[in-house]
Amino acid sequence: MIQVCLNGPRGGADGAMVPLTPEAMAESAAAAVGAGATDVHVHPKTPCGQDSLSPRVLAPVLDAIRARVPVPVGVTTGAWAEPDAAARVERIRSWTLLPDHASVNWHEDGAEDVAAALIERGVGVEAGIWSGTDGAARFAASPLGPKVLRVLAEVTDTSAETAEETARALLADLGPAFGRPVLLHGQDGGAWPVLRLAGRLGLATRIGLEDTLVLPDGRRAASNAQLVGQALNQYGWAQRSS
Repeated sequence: MIQVCLNGPRGGADGAMVPLTPEAMAESAAAAVGAGATDVHVHPKTPCGQDSLSPRVLAPVLDAIRARVPVPVGVTTGAWAEPDAAARVERIRSWTLLPDHASVNWHEDGAEDVAAALIERGVGVEAGIWSGTDGAARFAASPLGPKVLRVLAEVTDTSAETAEETARALLADLGPAFGRPVLLHGQDGGAWPVLRLAGRLGLATRIGLEDTLVLPDGRRAASNAQLVGQALNQYGWAQRSS
C-alpha cells in the first residue's frame, strides 16, 4: 500500500503544485491514484489556506475527491487545526460527511477522546505515533489500540543520514502494536530513506507533498503523481535489494 499525502499543513508559499482548494485536491488525488497510489490522506483547507475540521470545509473536499477516485480518503485531526481537544471531538460529531479514516496523533492531548469519537462514528483511526514523543508509550497503554485501522509510524527525523536509524528505533518502541498494520513514513530529508526502509521491511508507506517537496535525486517535485511514481520505483527497488 502506498498512500498519497496531498498537502499537509503546507500552503501557497510552498509552491503552486501544493493543492489547496477542493478542486485542486481532487485533481491531484486523481493523478496520484492514476500513478499508483491506493489511499489518500488530505488536509482540508479554509479559503485562506488554514487546516480545518469544520464540516463546511471537510464535506466539499470529500465530495470532490470521491467524485474522482475509487480509493479510501482520510483526513487529519491534528491539534494545529483545532487546539482544544474537546472542540476537536465536537467537530467530529458535527461532520455531515464522513471520511473513510482519520489520523490521530497519539502524543497530543485528548487523542483518546478524539479516537473514540471517530470510532463511534464508524471512521477508521490511523494512530499517528511520532518519533521523539511519548506516543508509542501512550499507545501501548491504550484500550483503543486493538480498534484502530492501522498505526502510522511517523519519523520526524529529517536527516537523510539518521532517519532510517530513528525509524528502526520507533518500530522497536511500537513492538507488536496490538497486531495492527503499520504504515511507515518519513518527512523532508528523511522521507526517501524511510520509504526505502518500508520497502525492505514489506510495510505500507506514504509519499506526497506533505512529506517532501523533492524527488529522490533532489529535484523539485512537480506534483503528487510524480512523487508517487518515484515512490513505486524506490519501494520496489528496496524490496528487490533486501
